[in-house]
Amino acid sequence: MKIIFFTKRQYMHKDVIDDRYARVYELPNQLAQQGHRVSGICLSYSKRKEGRFEHYYENGSLLEWHSYNLGAFILPGLWHYLHQAEAFLREVKPDILLGCSDCPHVIITAYLAEKLKIPYFIDLYDNYESFGLAKIPGMLPLYRSGIKNATGVSCVSEPLSGYIRQRYGHANVLTLESTISGGDFYPRDRFESRNFFNLPENAKLIGVAGSLHRNRGISLLYDSFLQLAESDSALHLALAGPHDASCPIPQHPRIHYLGLLPHHEINTFYNALDLAVVCMRDTEFGRYAFPQKTYEILACKTPILSARLGALKQTLKEYPQCLYEPENQADLSEKIVNLLNNPSVVDIHIPTWSDQAQRLAEWLNP
Repeated sequence: MKIIFFTKRQYMHKDVIDDRYARVYELPNQLAQQGHRVSGICLSYSKRKEGRFEHYYENGSLLEWHSYNLGAFILPGLWHYLHQAEAFLREVKPDILLGCSDCPHVIITAYLAEKLKIPYFIDLYDNYESFGLAKIPGMLPLYRSGIKNATGVSCVSEPLSGYIRQRYGHANVLTLESTISGGDFYPRDRFESRNFFNLPENAKLIGVAGSLHRNRGISLLYDSFLQLAESDSALHLALAGPHDASCPIPQHPRIHYLGLLPHHEINTFYNALDLAVVCMRDTEFGRYAFPQKTYEILACKTPILSARLGALKQTLKEYPQCLYEPENQADLSEKIVNLLNNPSVVDIHIPTWSDQAQRLAEWLNP
C-alpha cells in the first residue's frame, strides 16, 4: 500500500523526526519496514528545520518525512502547508491517508481526503476531545465530522474504541495499544540502575516517569509519599518528566527529581525502582488513556501500581493488588505499602510495534 500519515511534529515532549519516538513514529516506521510505501507529512507548531527527511533501514526500506512550519502567522502558514501537502498527494497518488496526533490533523486529513477522493483513516493515541486545541471555537464540530466520515478509526484503548462506537455510531474501529519495540525494555541489575542515577542503593524506591502534572493525579502520590515517609525512613520517591508549576514537587530530602530523561534511559529508571506508579485521574483524558509506560514497566519486570481506571483496569484485572482507587489517598498508600512488602510482577503478553503495525496493515487493507 501507499500510505500517507498526517501528524504534528512535536508530541509528548519529543520530536517525531529527530527523536523517532513512540506511536506517531513507530506505526509508519514499522509499516515501511514491512514493505509498504510510507510517507509522513508533519506540521510543526514551533520552528524546526523544514524539508524532506529520509530514514533508511537495514532491510532497504525507506520512511520519508516532509516537514513544514506553521510559522508566526497561522493562516498563511496553514495555507502554504495545505498547498504543499495537496501537491504531494497529487504526485504520489496514495491508496490511504491516515491522520493522527490531534484535532487539527484529523480535520486536515478529512479535508484533503474529501477534496482528492482518497479513503482516509484516523488514529487516536488519546481522546483528542480532551486536548486544549479542542476548545478553539469551531474545532470540535469539524473534528467530529472528520471522525464520523472516516473509513475507520484506530484507538489506543478499548474504552476509547467503545466511546467512538457509541458516540459516533462508527462500526469500523480497531483497538491498538501503544507499546514497545521489543528489546528496548528488559530487566537489568537494580543496584547498577540506581547507581546510574545516583539513587540510594538500599532504599525502598517508588517512582514515576512521564508527565508530573496535576491533571494526571500526581498530587495524590505526593501526599501519599509524604505521609508514608514520616513513618518509614527507608522510603524514597524518584521522579522523571515535565512537572507542573501549579502542582510543584514537594521539597523533601528523599524525593529525587531527575529532570527529563532521554528515552533510552527510561529502561534503566524503571529497573531502579521497587515499584512504578502510573497516576491517573477520572477525567475525559484518563478514562480513555492507555499509558505507553505500562508495557515499558511490565517488560522490565518491575512491580506496577495504577489507578483502577479505563484500559488499565481491564489490563490488570487479574492483579487487583496493582490497582488503586482514583482520588483515594488512603487506598493508594495502602497499596504502596502492600506492594513494597509483597512485590507482585505482572505477567501478560506484550505486543511489539511490529505486531501492532501488522494488525494495522491487515485492518487498512482487509
